[in-house]
Amino acid sequence: MLDSEKLKLGLQLPLMEAFYTIQGEGAQTGNAAFFIRIGGCDVGCYWCDVKESWNPDLHPVTDTDDIVSKVIESKAASVVVTGGEPLIYNLDYLCKRINERNIKLFLETSGAWPLSGKWDWLCLSPKRNKEPLDENYNKADELKVIIFNESDFEWAEECALKVNDKCLLLLQPEWSNRDVMMLKIVDYILRNPKWRMSLQSHKYMGIP
Repeated sequence: MLDSEKLKLGLQLPLMEAFYTIQGEGAQTGNAAFFIRIGGCDVGCYWCDVKESWNPDLHPVTDTDDIVSKVIESKAASVVVTGGEPLIYNLDYLCKRINERNIKLFLETSGAWPLSGKWDWLCLSPKRNKEPLDENYNKADELKVIIFNESDFEWAEECALKVNDKCLLLLQPEWSNRDVMMLKIVDYILRNPKWRMSLQSHKYMGIP
């Protein structure tokens, strides 16, 4: 079978990195999790802190079974699949293999591509550069909006109107502008308590 066919079926994925750590942001902050970062992104936020993930050709095409073996070796109880933008690829096979082990699966996505795979938790982090597909809003368990400037609060509210009633709403300061925006987010949440704060605590802790 050609590599292109394996990629299409999700039997191989361009793996940027895989590591076991403490989840640093969002609703699952503080939990141990095995991270699978898949290379490739067509959203291209100018403030992205993992721009090296954008070009999938820079990351080795890896057998999905080998990725799953790393998960099993770590003895992790949960897995976070992130990127890049992981939904560029078919994630059905990856999820099937991990689900067989009764390991919880969390997805972090911009929602700009159709959903594949079976997930215990879906974190939707919408980007203006390439907006989520309408059907992905309703599937989100967590809406995490990155706040770089004050206009992003309006964007966050537009997105919040599209998610389901049980979806958690989080605002997260963009790291390079955190000193300015964090206080503005605090003030905004105090006035709009449906929102919660998310911080990139792993960066404060100095861990991956």
